Amino acid sequence: MQYREIGKTGMKVSSLSFGASSLGGVFHDIKEKEAIQSVFTAIETGMNFIDVSPYYGHYKAETVLGKALKEIPRNSYYLSTKVGRYGKDGVNTWDYSAKRAKESVYESMDRLNIDYIDLINVHDIEFADLNQIVNETLPALVELREQGIVKHVGITDLQLENLKWVIDHVPSGTVESVLNFCHYCLCDDKLADFLDYFESKEIGIINASPLSMGMLSERGVPAWHPAPVSLIEACKRAMEHCKAKNYPIEKLAMQFSVNNPRVTTTLFSTANPENVKKNVAWIEEEMDNELVNEVREIIGDQQRVSWANS
Repeated sequence: MQYREIGKTGMKVSSLSFGASSLGGVFHDIKEKEAIQSVFTAIETGMNFIDVSPYYGHYKAETVLGKALKEIPRNSYYLSTKVGRYGKDGVNTWDYSAKRAKESVYESMDRLNIDYIDLINVHDIEFADLNQIVNETLPALVELREQGIVKHVGITDLQLENLKWVIDHVPSGTVESVLNFCHYCLCDDKLADFLDYFESKEIGIINASPLSMGMLSERGVPAWHPAPVSLIEACKRAMEHCKAKNYPIEKLAMQFSVNNPRVTTTLFSTANPENVKKNVAWIEEEMDNELVNEVREIIGDQQRVSWANS
């Protein structure tokens, strides 16, 4: 396992990190005992960065993760959670007010059984008025940072342009990291176009969804996946090509996403400890660069960034 610093935060985190969304039953029902064991396994295999949100499973992911964290020494991991997106009784809600952001931080700490948060993120800023993020949400989190309740502050979004806009409109040092998903994987590498910008601002880069929400998997995409049919079919052809070479596309996708040293860490999520072990073993093997080129040719340059640009 390699370790890289998130921007200038001092947090040196594993190149592959544990995303706890699965603990909320976001993708399918889970067995809680097994889910908790997956957290233990992540730590045992060298992962030291865990990301969660009150939104995942409408507080369930934080609650389940909190049960695991009770048994793990606090100095053995960095914990990231979020504010802004919530939900109850199956209904999603959003609230980016300063008041709710501060309340949410303390609520998360209670659920997670911790007394400080290493990294607090404003979650999916595309759902907010960006001016509110700049003038209200982030200042509230910076205030908590000054008090030591949270150690570092970041923002997350699918749209890279939104991340850049917010960073350009806040004082230097306000935003210490960005979390972006589906933009540094085999079928979409748009994040690469923004690396120089983020680095110039000394901002750490957290990548998520290396399987592009199922497109780069033998299982295939869920019904709600927003990608165009042409890209889904291209990824399916790429999957079959890898399968014929006895090299699972999931393995190649994981290796590709963690292989760029300019991307601090890549998050993947599972509630199965065996999946944790498998993914860690994969990234410790040498990547087949020739197969990467073949897959990217099958998918096609034009399609790589078509579905997630806006």
